[in-house]
Amino acid sequence: MSGFISPDIQLRAFNCPHCNVLTSQHWSNVLITGTTEDKPPFFLSGDPENHKFFWEGLKDPDGMRNYVENLVTGYPFTDPEDKNSYGRTLHNANVSRCYNCKAFSLWVHERVVWPAVALDISPNPDLPDHIALDFKEAAKIVQLSPRGAAALLRLAIQKLCKYLGEPGKNINTDVGALVEKGLDRRIQQALDIVRVVGNNAVHPGQIDLEDNRSTAFQLFKLVNLISEKMISEPKHVEAMFNSLPEPARLAIEKRDNG
Repeated sequence: MSGFISPDIQLRAFNCPHCNVLTSQHWSNVLITGTTEDKPPFFLSGDPENHKFFWEGLKDPDGMRNYVENLVTGYPFTDPEDKNSYGRTLHNANVSRCYNCKAFSLWVHERVVWPAVALDISPNPDLPDHIALDFKEAAKIVQLSPRGAAALLRLAIQKLCKYLGEPGKNINTDVGALVEKGLDRRIQQALDIVRVVGNNAVHPGQIDLEDNRSTAFQLFKLVNLISEKMISEPKHVEAMFNSLPEPARLAIEKRDNG
């Protein structure tokens, strides 16, 4: 994924779904009759109760509560009273326009619905086949179901921990043990942020209503980072060592064995 930034509703620049160039994107609202506003769109996801601060303290909270509940469904909708001389806002629907090719992309909630997005996501070649299978399946569904993709990737991390010699029952414990074996502690911290380890960890394979495309793409990167550090790097070092002349290898082994 080096150099590739997947289309993301929270960004002002990414690889265009049409021309694939990494460039600025201009955002527009969608009205029944049309208007434009060049800024990243506003959207909500997850449990409406997590956003209840929108209506707390209001004398008449029902209207705002209903608005938030509609937003988190991800489906386009309009407010009966939300009408001006230009038309009516279609919430959860937005348009981005590429600075390079000038083509428009249509979004519903947080995903591109047109054109089809070609994703530059592939597993580390050294990832075991049974884990790479989960990775590839997650890549196939991430546009339509980022929550499902994230659940698969958390399961892949659990399987990866087990492949690396850990029990595979508690990711918190497993990742901590991998850090002791050389895994960068910052990867552990990143896993904590995407709710893989830590007190708020989501059980592997479980759908988390808080997950979105950004979370899923972070998990893709983390699976590859863990496998790169714990599988690929030792493999490359061993290949370099084995390529040394035999006298040099024997001298190194003698030194290391005391």
